[in-house]
Amino acid sequence: MMRSLYSGVSGMQNHQIRMDVIGNNVANVNTHGFKKGRVNFQDLVSQMLSGASRPTDEVGGVNPKQVGLGMLVATIDTLHLQGSLQTTGKKTDVAVMGEGYFILKDGNRSYYTRAGAFDVDEEGTLVNPANGMRVQGWTAETVEGENRINTAADLGDISIPVYGKVQPRATQNVFYRSNLDQRDQAPPQGEGHTTTIDIYDSLGNTHQLRLNFDKVPDTNNQWNVEVLVDGQAAGASLGAAEAGGPNTFTVNFDTQGRLVSLTDAAGNNLNAGDLAMNVNAAIPGADPLTFRLNLGTSGQFIGVTQAADSFTTKGREQDGYNMGYLEDFQIDQNGVITGVYSNGVKRELAQIALATFTNPGGLEKAGETNFVVSNNSGLAFVSPATTEGKGKIVSGTLEMSNVDLTEQFVDMIVTQRGFQANSRTITTSDQMLQEILTLKR
Repeated sequence: MMRSLYSGVSGMQNHQIRMDVIGNNVANVNTHGFKKGRVNFQDLVSQMLSGASRPTDEVGGVNPKQVGLGMLVATIDTLHLQGSLQTTGKKTDVAVMGEGYFILKDGNRSYYTRAGAFDVDEEGTLVNPANGMRVQGWTAETVEGENRINTAADLGDISIPVYGKVQPRATQNVFYRSNLDQRDQAPPQGEGHTTTIDIYDSLGNTHQLRLNFDKVPDTNNQWNVEVLVDGQAAGASLGAAEAGGPNTFTVNFDTQGRLVSLTDAAGNNLNAGDLAMNVNAAIPGADPLTFRLNLGTSGQFIGVTQAADSFTTKGREQDGYNMGYLEDFQIDQNGVITGVYSNGVKRELAQIALATFTNPGGLEKAGETNFVVSNNSGLAFVSPATTEGKGKIVSGTLEMSNVDLTEQFVDMIVTQRGFQANSRTITTSDQMLQEILTLKR
């Protein structure tokens, strides 16, 4: 009789634990990045009343007789299922669509979370504003004037230089595209096709680069090009150009309108690969402007062409700029934070790192929607988003809790009934004991 009492007690105690887990799930239904828990039960040890026996020639086999002694909690699982994404519009709010956890640092200790409600602190560090933990990733390094992110380097705090400056950069390349009108009949010198583009010196000052295209008389496929910077002759050569040197060269096309070669004033010819002239112009108060004038690829319809169509040849782009201030930044699906400067320049500033685990269910909850590594979770595999099985990062959104209220309320009903049924086991056993006690009357 005492066995049923203790079985009922174990049932009530463990259903109470299940109710505690359900209550925590419901309490966190609106907690960003929360992962719900689930309780699994299993029966406790069974007392053997008689063992099993094998069949004999006279009788068949006999099954064992056992009485169960209650139940216990087998596991309390954390279900790391994807939660829905809620749009916030705040650029520092990020969510992971797929596998992966953001990495936070508190001193030397690492934490992992799916809650990406981040912000920038006074020093420009990307942090969780609720506890000050710093988001981990890779900060860009400046190499030869370009920002590069090395994801093979050690993790560090992510710093966003709010109102930071980007220094001016002198133009190093100018690219030309489109078409010269083959129908042009070599008008007087200086009355051909003219195109201009703004370029920059080492101080960020703007200068005007002008090219004058004049068809060579008595030819169909050759054009002379004059190079001027701020109206002054700029040296142009296939070799080392000198400021004040010859500022003309010739472009040569084939019968299909493809650019095939360049010839400078010294008679040097370039007829293979990328066709570019070296230009040098003296700039008062700044370094000389030395850049490449890229006109296309030999034998291909890339860059400048010659066809019986209107003049469209123009400078498509150049890579110089003046000084600018960081006005905004964006976070893409790879976690790359790109700064947008007042001068139109965009530079990679940093990249957010993600971690995955062999057994995410083995992570320990550490409060504040954070997890820490346990003996059964495995070590963190750290890499950028969209690599090594990791999901993509969605900026301007937060991952909602994966708690389903309908499921929780149904589990609540089942748990309540289980608790009540076990209490009835205890009261019924008590009544039976009472009957035994009254036998002596």
